[in-house]
Amino acid sequence: MKKYSLSKYSLVLGLSAILSLGACSSDFTELDPKGNTSYENYWKSEQDAVEAANSLYHMMMQDEMFGRGFFWYINASDDMVTGRLNATADNIKNFNMNGDENYVNGIYQNAYKVIRRANDIITKVPGMNISESVKNRVLGEAYFMRGFFYFWLAHTYGDNDRNGGVPIITEANMSQPAGSYKRPASVVENYDHIVKDLTKAAELLPLFTQYSSDNYGRAHKDAALAYITKTYLYWAQYDKSKYNEVVKYADAVTNSGSGRALVNTGNPATDYRELHSYKNNWKSEYIWSVNSGIEGGSILPGCMLENKGWGAYNGWGYYTPTEGLYQEFEKDDARRKVTLLVFGDELTYFGKTKRYSSENSLSGLQFNKYMYEYSTEDALGKFINTNGDKPTTTYNVPLMRYAEVLLMKAEAQIMLGQNGDEALNKVRVRAGLAPKAGATMADLKHERRVELAGEFANRHFDLVRWGDAKETYSKPLYGRIHKDRSNPDSPYTVSEVWKARNFDASYMHVWPIPNRAVQSSGIKQNVGW
Repeated sequence: MKKYSLSKYSLVLGLSAILSLGACSSDFTELDPKGNTSYENYWKSEQDAVEAANSLYHMMMQDEMFGRGFFWYINASDDMVTGRLNATADNIKNFNMNGDENYVNGIYQNAYKVIRRANDIITKVPGMNISESVKNRVLGEAYFMRGFFYFWLAHTYGDNDRNGGVPIITEANMSQPAGSYKRPASVVENYDHIVKDLTKAAELLPLFTQYSSDNYGRAHKDAALAYITKTYLYWAQYDKSKYNEVVKYADAVTNSGSGRALVNTGNPATDYRELHSYKNNWKSEYIWSVNSGIEGGSILPGCMLENKGWGAYNGWGYYTPTEGLYQEFEKDDARRKVTLLVFGDELTYFGKTKRYSSENSLSGLQFNKYMYEYSTEDALGKFINTNGDKPTTTYNVPLMRYAEVLLMKAEAQIMLGQNGDEALNKVRVRAGLAPKAGATMADLKHERRVELAGEFANRHFDLVRWGDAKETYSKPLYGRIHKDRSNPDSPYTVSEVWKARNFDASYMHVWPIPNRAVQSSGIKQNVGW
């Protein structure tokens, strides 16, 4: 399972009865069926069930999904700016969208393609004459992936206000006529459904530690428990009693039996550096990631690399950090050098030691978290895709780490008026910092920002759900403008690199649903967009 491949199931899906939500029916069947296998003849063998489960993971690697798709929304935060001139990217960051932006146009529909595949599995697999262990695992994968993609759809496009949630399509209603699906009155209905799906997944799936290495990358019990935790954290925005569930399920991850723990040998600089590398892809801290390699996976590492890679590789130069993020780190925080590169910082790049400088970065900084795989002379073809137009690496880009589970628990405890020091300080101490006593929400917000910077943890939505987005975005963003951008020792001035933005919290708390989905499905567009 270390490589996702389009299975035979993906190819015969076009012969099934197709639902239509957020897309005309053909959007769910963009692959033509090949050979003589039909949809109804497909669900016979254990191999068929496994191939159907494999097809659930294909969208994880898509550029429009967890390559850079969802990251365009995260790029709206104060942690980064679009590192090169790009009108579409700029419009997204500035909340100046019309629903036709090609960078995010496929997100909504691609998520529902996975949901459709999960629904097929949940419909067909229970009646198959295959081993119970495979049946349970495949069903668990389907429930997890359906819940996981609904999680991303729900908080991206849904609310508890004028818009409501996103349509809930399950095995029970997936054959309804096109255009018949409605948005629930509240995103809370989505969150409730997500928790139910993920709970079923947790009951059916094995622990990660029970998988053989050829099955690494499949959904597992801890991933389901961790996303239940995060779903409740987002739900608590509307119902504070859900913070109790956050604590409960964060503890369930800790006590699952799989040995979840922070990577911590007592050497903060080394621990955090190697944490963000292929060396820890399958270790105790990584709960859910985009399974990546030199032939496929998330392109995020290449998106963050210096534009044109200092002449050695095709970096894309997007998502460059701000001076504000740099200043957020405490003086002795070992995470700063691992997270960010500033002029003069030493790095090893394709076997050569160089000092960071950039003639391209609009902010004068670069994210360093994704650079480990570029360090060796033989990196190309060993740790990095030889195709610079598909800049994946062997580092599995993280979507959920155990550090975030601890910080979610700490946040819930603080919001409940309890003491969240223990969970928060595990993260701080690993970074070489003194523990906090009586940690506040301000402490939690700081810790979450510096620990998870440049990751899919979603700083933008944190600011939205905390009610901080309007004030934060009303301030310009700053970078370092160096006199000689080719010289690592060049003096700089801190200057504005992104103008203040007018974030209207009455409607910008969600993103516009792509217009082609609205038009083909008949659902209503989010108010204001």
